[in-house]
Amino acid sequence: MRIIVYGVGAIGGTVAAALSVSGHEVIGIARGARLEAIQADGLLLRSPEKSVSAKFRCVSDPSEIAFRPDDAILLTMKTQDTLAALERLRAAGIVEQPIFCVQNGVTNERLALRRFKEVHGVTVMMPATISAPGEVSAFAAPRHGIFDIGLFPGGSNGHDESLAQCLEAANIAAFVQPDVMKSKYGKLLLNLSNILQASFGLDADYKHLEALLQAEAEAAYTAAGIAWLDVGTADARRDQMMRSRPIPGVERSGGSTTQSLERGAGSIETDYLNGEIVLLGRLHDIPVPANTYFVELGARMVREKLKPGAISVAQAEAELASKGVAISRG
Repeated sequence: MRIIVYGVGAIGGTVAAALSVSGHEVIGIARGARLEAIQADGLLLRSPEKSVSAKFRCVSDPSEIAFRPDDAILLTMKTQDTLAALERLRAAGIVEQPIFCVQNGVTNERLALRRFKEVHGVTVMMPATISAPGEVSAFAAPRHGIFDIGLFPGGSNGHDESLAQCLEAANIAAFVQPDVMKSKYGKLLLNLSNILQASFGLDADYKHLEALLQAEAEAAYTAAGIAWLDVGTADARRDQMMRSRPIPGVERSGGSTTQSLERGAGSIETDYLNGEIVLLGRLHDIPVPANTYFVELGARMVREKLKPGAISVAQAEAELASKGVAISRG
């Protein structure tokens, strides 16, 4: 199995570097300074235990790859960039190869299945950041992360098993889960707080707002008949395999939404995280005012080019209260 990593950012970079170092054939697809750095010097993977340099081919577009039947294509970009990536893959002639959505949220799989017949979901639990154009830092130990993998909308096949074996050899814990979307919906509950961290900063006290967002989401899930798995603190695998640890000389800037705002990327994935809850609420007539507020706040932060931590918890509480949202600190 040759592995194509489409989007060599924090997650994609960690996966591509770890796979390459473990001896697997990898091709990355990246852009800008990231692409130039990898083409010139490879990609440095920093972790709490060691730093290793990975050398693998990296291109700017799928059209530069002579695809093979044994290729597995991993989508590792943000959801707002998925549609364009799928169109580039189709333009490059992809038909039979399996597509793995190594992404947060639950939208990507449906986008991919409209265009390709074999699509897999991957739940990503991997704290990582881009520490420089030619570097990526993964903060978990002893494993870089934990992935649940399965066929979309359900089941599994040999491609799941093959990718899981490759990831295991690359120090990424991988579990084949025929009900992978339950895992992904559980991870979505955790990702609802990405916009809280981005709005308020790493050190802010927003646990009560996190609980509010999750309570709305669970009500929306129930109304929609959606089942989910707890992949948070109740998941024993986290303590065994993925303990967060510092990396000397590397500052952890926060989650993916925080990183996007910090870089001035021009977009964030809140529409596909909290926005998924807003969609379910509107479809099933379930009030989700807090998630709606934070979707709108995320759009405002992008529009006004606000940096992480630009909003105070008190300000958000006041604005939520003005919309009739009851705020409780427990």
